[in-house]
Amino acid sequence: MRPTIDASPLVHALPRIQPVAIETSGALGASGALGASGALGASAGSVGSVAPVASDATTIEATRAPGSPSVLFVDQSGQLGGAEFALLQLAGHCAASSEVVLLSDGPFRTRLEALGARVQVINDARVSGIARQASGWNCLRVLPGMIRQIRAIAARAREFDVLFLNTQKALVLGVLGKPLHRKPVIWYQHDILTRNHFGRVQLSVVKWLVRFAVDQVVVNSQASARSLAALTGIAADSVPVIYNGIDAAAFSHVEGAEGAEGAGGADIGALRRRLGLPADAWLAGLFGRLAPWKGQHVALDAIARLPEAHLVLVGAPLFGEDAYAQRLREQATALGIADRVHFVGFQDDVPAWMSAMEVILHTSTEPEPFGRVIVEGMAAARPVIAAAAGGVTEIVQHGQNGWLVEPGDVGALADAIGTLRADPVLAQRLARQARDDARSAFSVEQYLEKMTQAIRQAAR
Repeated sequence: MRPTIDASPLVHALPRIQPVAIETSGALGASGALGASGALGASAGSVGSVAPVASDATTIEATRAPGSPSVLFVDQSGQLGGAEFALLQLAGHCAASSEVVLLSDGPFRTRLEALGARVQVINDARVSGIARQASGWNCLRVLPGMIRQIRAIAARAREFDVLFLNTQKALVLGVLGKPLHRKPVIWYQHDILTRNHFGRVQLSVVKWLVRFAVDQVVVNSQASARSLAALTGIAADSVPVIYNGIDAAAFSHVEGAEGAEGAGGADIGALRRRLGLPADAWLAGLFGRLAPWKGQHVALDAIARLPEAHLVLVGAPLFGEDAYAQRLREQATALGIADRVHFVGFQDDVPAWMSAMEVILHTSTEPEPFGRVIVEGMAAARPVIAAAAGGVTEIVQHGQNGWLVEPGDVGALADAIGTLRADPVLAQRLARQARDDARSAFSVEQYLEKMTQAIRQAAR
């Protein structure tokens, strides 16, 4: 058993500060909801209060399944990313015996509530604004806000059997309150823990919290496990790997999609017209937030080498990356391909958009912790071309269920797109195997079963 760390000095060092106001909601239609177009709503910038949801221990005990531990989930984001989609499935599955705390508001809350989850927002704008590369001084400046959030999370955690932390800020704030709530802590690690994405302060904090205060770590890939081992010294093979689960059924019932037999024909044309895409063009789709390390600029350079091929960018800039999104538009114009590049923003109906493509691209320039959009593309029965780094190589077997290229290699990416475009038989073979592998290796049922076991283990 790992020794426990006493965070009481930090919690009690400052004069007692009243907990941050807790915003709760139990109804749809709150701010940050997804509109009919699927565009992201604005996040709340301040904390407010509405009528609280009943969440006392008696209510929790009465509604949960016998023998199932009650869980408080904590996530730092109100937006929808890979970590949030993974939590969405789990929180919905555990809705009768759980509650979700979000550290900022947004469409994620609406999605959770639609599944019957109880949600509270404990927001402090200054803490939410701390970047992954923040200095120690900047972290100290937001310490009062952190203390408020630590106390508020601890107050809720006392009513549950397990505290489940889904992101790094949630890890820090949840674990530092452990002397106050004294509940088992499980952390689902979604990141590769290196200096490419995180500052020294953040990595140092994560290292010591994991070594001395977290009861159970679960990782989303072997690549994430290796980075955790390098940072903390914990053996990589001692940490459970639980891959994100994909609901394959959602990709099997898209009106107009033709499954593993590829695109083309009247039905796919109707689907594209419904989505506002050119019905007869050859479409490559790239899904994910617009960010430099996601490599959309690499895809633009590759498409410029392929006359008549179109690129569909599905995603929006988050976390202050609007300047990059603007540079992408300028790059498309400078390359003379603006008429072949479609910026469609965030879209809620991923199965439909993926089914409208001939090929799904993944172009991250740095190792990906997992690669959820890759598995989604496989589930949509579309051939996938992916950057061979990180968790991606645990998903894609080159030439069997997809195509791998070196990250950032424009020429290799263009050649791969050209190869699959010129050989539809190869593309269909890859797509059929990809669909089967997505259903067998990355099912949502497996994910929920393994995660439920991990939560029970942490509770013990």
